[in-house]
Amino acid sequence: MEFGRLDRLFDRVGHFGRYQVFLYFTCAFQNISCGIHYLASVFMTVLPKHTCMPPGKVTRVLFHNASMWRMDDIWNLFTLRHEDHIVVQLEDDEIWELKSCQRFRRDNKSSLNYEYNGHKSSFPCLDGYIYDKSKWDSTVVTQWDLVCNREWFARLIQPTFMFGVLLGALIFGYLSDRVGRRSVLWFTSIGMYLFGIAAAFTLDYYSFMLARFLLAIVSSGYLVVVFVYVTEFIGRKARTWASMHVHSFFAIGTMAVALTAYLVRTWWIYQLILSTVTIPFVVVCWMLPETPFWLLSEGRHEEAQVIVDKMAKWNRTSTCKLSELLSLDIYGPASKQPSKIEVHKFSDLFYDWNIGTRTVIVWLIWFTGCLGFYFFSLNSVNLGGNEYLNLFLMGAVEIPAYVFVCLGMDSMGRRNVLFLFLMSGAVFCGVIMVIPPDYHNWTVVASIAGKFAVGSVFGLIYLYTAELYPTDAGPGKWQHGVPCRKHHRPALPLPLWHLDLHAPVACRDFGLCEWNANPKTSRNPREASAKYLGGGNQTK
Repeated sequence: MEFGRLDRLFDRVGHFGRYQVFLYFTCAFQNISCGIHYLASVFMTVLPKHTCMPPGKVTRVLFHNASMWRMDDIWNLFTLRHEDHIVVQLEDDEIWELKSCQRFRRDNKSSLNYEYNGHKSSFPCLDGYIYDKSKWDSTVVTQWDLVCNREWFARLIQPTFMFGVLLGALIFGYLSDRVGRRSVLWFTSIGMYLFGIAAAFTLDYYSFMLARFLLAIVSSGYLVVVFVYVTEFIGRKARTWASMHVHSFFAIGTMAVALTAYLVRTWWIYQLILSTVTIPFVVVCWMLPETPFWLLSEGRHEEAQVIVDKMAKWNRTSTCKLSELLSLDIYGPASKQPSKIEVHKFSDLFYDWNIGTRTVIVWLIWFTGCLGFYFFSLNSVNLGGNEYLNLFLMGAVEIPAYVFVCLGMDSMGRRNVLFLFLMSGAVFCGVIMVIPPDYHNWTVVASIAGKFAVGSVFGLIYLYTAELYPTDAGPGKWQHGVPCRKHHRPALPLPLWHLDLHAPVACRDFGLCEWNANPKTSRNPREASAKYLGGGNQTK
């Protein structure tokens, strides 16, 4: 039983009727939560300005030529440069110099000057830290003092989450073929809600990391399986647009993160509000049916027929007898035997030199596209200007990008569009490299243009891979690219958090990846793959 032949089912019951519309928007809505959780840490782990806390009540504050009465008034002038420090006088007339990770007590109590050349004693920050609360009342960093010698704990938050994303893709991609798409969607959605709420109420750093890790696993599992789920319910006439715009809801989640962070400045309330987005889907997810294609692959033909009949009723079309459809396609009009699904192995992706080369190129494109996608998103808060607006625009620009890709594919084909945007992404990264650091507005504009190009690649590679490997089991086999897609992620946040580099430094390596990842594949992928991997829809 080939997917391309069984796809004739939609000619009878409708390619994108009311039934598919309901399922599509119900499932796609939950993608908003995936976008939220993937990027929520951008603001939860903000590192604010800070100094050591003095061992007493402050009566006067001195910073260079400015003299004030409260520490809160000094943050607009203070930077985290090594030579900067704050001088404070306590109630007992002791004078202390406060730095980000160290504090000094002056032996001469009468010298309340910013510069001091006398003897002073060094002390660690045993009393904690004072944080700038002008932007955030509290973050994960301020909650557990993840600064100075504990700063590496903060750097681990996003890489650990991305490692969970890798595991989730592998685990639930496999389980969806064993226990069904619907069961995985149920489990992952409920898990997203529970672990999201749990992360907001954790009492220590380690429980927070565990909750976020489990949240990453289930979020990734949902994101992987929902693409297969909606694709198997939608006919070929609407499949391209529908599969591409599943990612638009992920982009809406990115925008929701920016908006919520702007309105809510306490990290656990911020996390709690973002987690409630899952509630509508959890309430209605029990209504989702299993896909007829998976039911047929398991030999459950009667259950598949029930779903088809329901689809036809909703769409107000005539139903289709699967037994007749499969008999006509596989065994001829006289046969009544159910067809069988041919099971392919991972090694089939390297069946010969042509297919193996194509597989490696696809993996490289997955790696490059996702590296750029998350680089532009995670680094948006470091571009200068309004960090909330930057992230919002990074999400908003994806939606027109997906529209442009859909329009371009109809006239230019998949490969040419993919080539165009890979090259464009490399060019924009090169432009960012030469923009001076002080021209942050131009850096933001170039980054948005780069995100437009890379976002187009990110959305198109899902569809391109599914059509490039048209197996009998249907579009679910695109998942072979997911492990490569996820593999880079645990390493990506490390340079962004640890080195605090200007954007061009990170863009340099990404730009090189873009130039080398251009797809050198046949315009018609069936020419090479269909001989062994089976039939399917031809791709341009």
